[in-house]
Amino acid sequence: MEAKRVSAPLSREAAARLRCGDAVLLSGTVYTARDAAHRRFLDCLRRGEPLPFPVENAVLFYVGPSPAPPGHVVGSAGPTTSYRMDAETPALLRLGLRGMIGKGRRSPEVIAAMREAGAVYFGAIGGAGALLSACVRSAELICYPDLGAEAVRRLEVENMPLTVVIDAAGNDLYELGRSAYLAQRAEANGN
Repeated sequence: MEAKRVSAPLSREAAARLRCGDAVLLSGTVYTARDAAHRRFLDCLRRGEPLPFPVENAVLFYVGPSPAPPGHVVGSAGPTTSYRMDAETPALLRLGLRGMIGKGRRSPEVIAAMREAGAVYFGAIGGAGALLSACVRSAELICYPDLGAEAVRRLEVENMPLTVVIDAAGNDLYELGRSAYLAQRAEANGN
């Protein structure tokens, strides 16, 4: 299967064309944010303040890149476990967040909010941080420098290899893949 080329920011229409299980190569602007940044985002919203980046149609990468070695834009940039951001994610989706990059499952509440927002969840391979960092063309600190590696950054990426794990209709590869495997196994065993 050939990978689909996808650009970020990601429109609702572009997100709707992606299907659970699609291989994609993502290029464009993504923002980094992990646990502490997400908590600060909610604090901003509670105070009625704007977020420090344009959230509508944005793609968030759940990553805290390691320091850049000489000659590189960032160090290793492997995804963190996404459920750690699940408590804050529905509020961001209501503001137009269109895509998220991470690893692991998402809560039913996040999946429901994704369906309402027309958003997608991309899976990145855990343990492949060096490969993913090679896709980063530039990195700019946006806010929260006191968070160190977990500060929010704007990354320009090119051909970042990802998989659509949950599509805008709420189809979940963790569920569909498991069901397909079990059905194939039952068929092979003559059940």
